[in-house]
Amino acid sequence: QVRLVESGGGLVQPGDSLTVSCTASGFTLNYYAIGWFRQAPGKKREWVAGIRSSGDSILYADSAKDRFIISIDRAKNTVYLQMDTLKSEDTAVYFCAANEGGWPSPSEYEYDYWGQGTQVTVSS
Repeated sequence: QVRLVESGGGLVQPGDSLTVSCTASGFTLNYYAIGWFRQAPGKKREWVAGIRSSGDSILYADSAKDRFIISIDRAKNTVYLQMDTLKSEDTAVYFCAANEGGWPSPSEYEYDYWGQGTQVTVSS
């Protein structure tokens, strides 16, 4: 069974760092791209960052540049999103998704598999 499972979300204070993980099972991330998206309450889901499985293509949304780092550990079949200097506006459910086409894309319609999400709350 193909699954993506996010983990690592939680409650943090503004300025803190947090790393969320996305682990694939039932398939290997080779030849896939993984994207991170987020959805805040009352807002549309938005793209955050994406990485090709080889690691040679990485894209960030403007909101994530300079603060977030996406990385992949192919041995663990896991993609990470390290988030630094978190702000209250980063509060959202964070989803990962796999794109069988192999290239990261900001369009959610390019992704074939989705995880259930992990909640990240930034609040003092």
